[in-house]
Amino acid sequence: MAKIILTHEVSGLGAAGDIVEVKNGYARNYLLPRGFAIVWTLGGEKQVESIKAARAARAVANLEEAQALAAKLKSQPVKITIKAGSNGRLFGTVKTTDIANAVEAAGLGKIDKRNIEVNDHIKSTGNYNATVRVHEDVVANLRLQVVAAAKK
Repeated sequence: MAKIILTHEVSGLGAAGDIVEVKNGYARNYLLPRGFAIVWTLGGEKQVESIKAARAARAVANLEEAQALAAKLKSQPVKITIKAGSNGRLFGTVKTTDIANAVEAAGLGKIDKRNIEVNDHIKSTGNYNATVRVHEDVVANLRLQVVAAAKK
């Protein structure tokens, strides 16, 4: 087992700043290369406070605000316009950054791209679902409408 410090929220494992033990292969092959964690050391223990402070600065202040934002996100689908071929296949995929920007452009509020989870890669136009962790205790389901951009 490897002892690591999470630098990002990992679904089912913990939040940024948490010290967890995972299997060596999971840490070596997934968490560490993607920058989701760092190896635990005594020096790294000092970084935990700064990681938690940064997380607190990004977090929605209180539970009522989080629930209000979650209600807004559930209320209407978010439209994402992106380049696509004639058959509806996208040139690339829709990233969490694109989703966060579309939510903000729709006037639904500002969310952090790291709090968005998409179950499968969005590679064609259509309707999709994403999950947004607005607060530690509040999760919102977000409906996405991916449409092709008008050709110039």
